[in-house]
Amino acid sequence: MSRLDHLVLATPDLAGTVETVGRLVGVKPVAGGAHPGRGTRNYLLGLGNGAYLEIIGPDPEQPEPESPRPFGIDDLSETRLTAWLVRVDDIDAAVAAARAAGYDPGDPSPLARETPDGRTLRWRLTFPQRGSGPQVVPALIDWGDTDHPADELPEVPLLGLDVVHPEPALITPSLRALAIDVPVRPGPRAALVARIGTEDEPVILL
Repeated sequence: MSRLDHLVLATPDLAGTVETVGRLVGVKPVAGGAHPGRGTRNYLLGLGNGAYLEIIGPDPEQPEPESPRPFGIDDLSETRLTAWLVRVDDIDAAVAAARAAGYDPGDPSPLARETPDGRTLRWRLTFPQRGSGPQVVPALIDWGDTDHPADELPEVPLLGLDVVHPEPALITPSLRALAIDVPVRPGPRAALVARIGTEDEPVILL
């Protein structure tokens, strides 16, 4: 079974969202770094069990990118939990297996970012298909030999993640093709709903 790698909280206002998340959970997200050429920058917060929350938004220090920013950032008017990624050890094999099972996650793309301390992190991932609304079928990510970001992050426990879709039967086969055993809850629109923090005072991200 694939493992949760991270949740993507996309925002048009990176600084404001980082401040709000830190205030709500009582833990300040850590600066991740810039994505050169993509026009984005991120902050990170550990979720436990090797997973983390990525807060990503426009990087004011970069020029406008030639291509649209990932995760639908250019179209956002408010912060949204827009995607989730699962970690695989061999992304080419995982893509081939998913295609054989009837779902095409897309071709892996190489990416990198510079950390604040000068290191370069490199990984490969399949980008979610473009479109409006959250991507309820996850992307795949393979960190290769790069140290995983969650290894050095302050943590706020992930209490639960719900996948919601108006027609769950349409989504379940794609999840199974990716070796993901997560129930899909029926709802009026596609959504990802994460609960982080404590059971007494959970913070809801959607």
